[in-house]
Amino acid sequence: MPIIITHILEGRSRETKTELIRNITDAVARTLAVPPESVRVIVSEMGKDEYGIGGKTARDLGR
Repeated sequence: MPIIITHILEGRSRETKTELIRNITDAVARTLAVPPESVRVIVSEMGKDEYGIGGKTARDLGR
């Protein structure tokens, strides 16, 4: 059972996250030749103040 963990910044819609999960599932199932039902996807959202790039938060960078 493949388990895929992805980290994204907060603020995306439920529909967008659903599409992400569907697309990751399809890619993993196809690549690993496993049934989609065996693929697990965990989406972990990070706050824009909890993610930094080059010493600045994502919020400060306007992300």
